[in-house]
Amino acid sequence: MKIHLTSVFVDDQAEALHFYTEILGFEKKHDVPVGETDRWLTVVSPEEPEGTELLLEPLGHPAARTYRNTLVKDGIPLAQFAVEDVHAEYERLRGLGVRFLQEPLEMGPVTTAVLDDTCGNLIQLVTQPR
Repeated sequence: MKIHLTSVFVDDQAEALHFYTEILGFEKKHDVPVGETDRWLTVVSPEEPEGTELLLEPLGHPAARTYRNTLVKDGIPLAQFAVEDVHAEYERLRGLGVRFLQEPLEMGPVTTAVLDDTCGNLIQLVTQPR
């Protein structure tokens, strides 16, 4: 068994697609209309185009909004993305105007940073030892 798909709840799928592809560097995998306004919209890592997909999920259900907003209020990231070097990625993304809530922080063998994805979520970046 392996993880095939996970999701982040987003306010606006078009804005989310821009942020996740143009800023973070993911690639669009699927973009299928679902109903009048929503889409089955997924992105993948260019390093693993057949790997786990991230669904940019429309924030339609009231429970999802409460869940996401409570995580943000409490400073808890909704997802974690692995990067080769948190410090370098932090500098690259800050140069693109990304707002960080936590600068790179050494925590034992891992380094983390937390960013605002502009779509209503906190995302943690992590570098783990090899």
